[in-house]
Amino acid sequence: MKLEENPIFKKYFENLSERERAVFEGGITLGALFHQFVGTPVSAKNKDILEKAIEEAMKNQPCVYDIKVEIKGVGEKYVSLDGKMLNVHLKIKINKTIANLKLKYIEDIDYPLMYVESFEEISH
Repeated sequence: MKLEENPIFKKYFENLSERERAVFEGGITLGALFHQFVGTPVSAKNKDILEKAIEEAMKNQPCVYDIKVEIKGVGEKYVSLDGKMLNVHLKIKINKTIANLKLKYIEDIDYPLMYVESFEEISH
Protein backbone atom coordinates (compact mmCIF):
# COMPACT_ATOMS: atom_id res chain seq x y z
CA MET A 1 0.00 0.00 0.00
CA LYS A 2 1.27 3.46 -0.88
CA LEU A 3 1.69 5.81 2.06
CA GLU A 4 -0.98 8.20 0.75
CA GLU A 5 -3.52 5.33 0.76
CA ASN A 6 -2.98 4.58 4.45
CA PRO A 7 -6.05 5.62 6.55
CA ILE A 8 -3.83 6.93 9.36
CA PHE A 9 -1.91 9.12 6.87
CA LYS A 10 -5.17 10.36 5.27
CA LYS A 11 -6.62 11.40 8.64
CA TYR A 12 -4.09 14.23 8.97
CA PHE A 13 -5.36 15.87 5.79
CA GLU A 14 -9.13 15.67 6.31
CA ASN A 15 -9.27 19.43 6.88
CA LEU A 16 -8.01 20.18 3.33
CA SER A 17 -9.78 20.17 -0.02
CA GLU A 18 -8.27 18.02 -2.76
CA ARG A 19 -6.81 21.15 -4.40
CA GLU A 20 -5.30 22.41 -1.15
CA ARG A 21 -3.79 19.02 -0.48
CA ALA A 22 -2.37 18.78 -4.02
CA VAL A 23 -0.75 22.21 -3.70
CA PHE A 24 0.65 21.28 -0.26
CA GLU A 25 2.19 18.04 -1.55
CA GLY A 26 3.50 19.77 -4.68
CA GLY A 27 5.16 22.53 -2.68
CA ILE A 28 6.92 20.01 -0.48
CA THR A 29 8.09 18.01 -3.50
CA LEU A 30 9.41 21.04 -5.41
CA GLY A 31 11.10 22.41 -2.28
CA ALA A 32 12.75 19.06 -1.60
CA LEU A 33 13.90 18.79 -5.21
CA PHE A 34 15.39 22.28 -5.20
CA HIS A 35 17.22 22.00 -1.91
CA GLN A 36 18.45 18.44 -2.45
CA PHE A 37 19.87 18.86 -5.93
CA VAL A 38 21.04 22.47 -6.31
CA GLY A 39 24.82 22.32 -6.11
CA THR A 40 25.09 18.89 -7.75
CA PRO A 41 27.94 18.67 -10.28
CA VAL A 42 26.52 18.51 -13.83
CA SER A 43 27.91 18.52 -17.36
CA ALA A 44 26.68 17.45 -20.78
CA LYS A 45 28.09 14.01 -19.95
CA ASN A 46 25.72 13.37 -17.02
CA LYS A 47 22.84 15.83 -17.62
CA ASP A 48 20.39 13.18 -18.87
CA ILE A 49 21.29 10.82 -16.04
CA LEU A 50 20.83 13.57 -13.44
CA GLU A 51 17.45 14.58 -14.89
CA LYS A 52 16.26 10.97 -14.65
CA ALA A 53 17.73 10.54 -11.14
CA ILE A 54 15.88 13.65 -9.91
CA GLU A 55 12.62 12.42 -11.46
CA GLU A 56 12.95 8.97 -9.91
CA ALA A 57 13.89 10.37 -6.48
CA MET A 58 10.90 12.72 -6.42
CA LYS A 59 8.50 9.92 -7.42
CA ASN A 60 9.06 8.61 -3.88
CA GLN A 61 7.26 11.65 -2.44
CA PRO A 62 3.56 11.07 -1.62
CA CYS A 63 1.00 11.74 -4.35
CA VAL A 64 3.44 12.36 -7.22
CA TYR A 65 1.57 11.35 -10.38
CA ASP A 66 4.21 12.44 -12.91
CA ILE A 67 7.32 14.61 -13.09
CA LYS A 68 9.51 15.87 -15.92
CA VAL A 69 12.87 17.52 -15.15
CA GLU A 70 14.84 19.48 -17.73
CA ILE A 71 18.29 20.90 -16.95
CA LYS A 72 19.18 23.80 -19.25
CA GLY A 73 22.40 25.62 -20.03
CA VAL A 74 24.84 22.77 -19.50
CA GLY A 75 28.03 22.55 -21.51
CA GLU A 76 30.91 20.12 -21.73
CA LYS A 77 32.64 21.60 -18.69
CA TYR A 78 31.21 20.66 -15.29
CA VAL A 79 29.27 23.29 -13.33
CA SER A 80 27.17 23.22 -10.20
CA LEU A 81 23.45 22.90 -10.82
CA ASP A 82 21.58 26.08 -9.88
CA GLY A 83 17.98 27.19 -9.90
CA LYS A 84 18.35 29.05 -13.19
CA MET A 85 19.02 25.73 -14.91
CA LEU A 86 15.93 23.86 -13.69
CA ASN A 87 12.68 23.53 -15.60
CA VAL A 88 10.37 21.11 -13.78
CA HIS A 89 6.78 20.10 -14.48
CA LEU A 90 5.18 18.20 -11.58
CA LYS A 91 1.76 16.54 -11.43
CA ILE A 92 0.30 15.77 -8.02
CA LYS A 93 -2.82 13.56 -7.87
CA ILE A 94 -5.26 13.58 -4.97
CA ASN A 95 -8.26 11.36 -5.71
CA LYS A 96 -9.73 12.92 -8.90
CA THR A 97 -7.76 16.18 -8.74
CA ILE A 98 -4.43 16.74 -10.47
CA ALA A 99 -2.41 19.87 -9.73
CA ASN A 100 0.13 20.90 -12.35
CA LEU A 101 3.00 22.71 -10.67
CA LYS A 102 6.11 24.28 -12.19
CA LEU A 103 9.59 25.22 -11.12
CA LYS A 104 10.97 27.57 -13.75
CA TYR A 105 13.51 30.36 -13.82
CA ILE A 106 11.71 33.63 -14.60
CA GLU A 107 14.21 36.04 -16.10
CA ASP A 108 12.02 39.15 -15.53
CA ILE A 109 12.27 38.66 -11.76
CA ASP A 110 15.63 36.82 -11.76
CA TYR A 111 14.17 34.01 -9.67
CA PRO A 112 13.54 30.25 -9.92
CA LEU A 113 9.79 30.41 -9.25
CA MET A 114 7.63 27.54 -7.97
CA TYR A 115 3.97 28.01 -8.87
CA VAL A 116 0.65 26.29 -9.61
CA GLU A 117 0.13 26.24 -13.35
CA SER A 118 -3.34 24.63 -13.47
CA PHE A 119 -5.70 22.00 -12.10
CA GLU A 120 -7.37 19.06 -13.84
CA GLU A 121 -10.33 16.99 -12.74
CA ILE A 122 -10.31 13.38 -13.94
CA SER A 123 -13.28 11.05 -14.18
CA HIS A 124 -11.62 7.77 -13.13
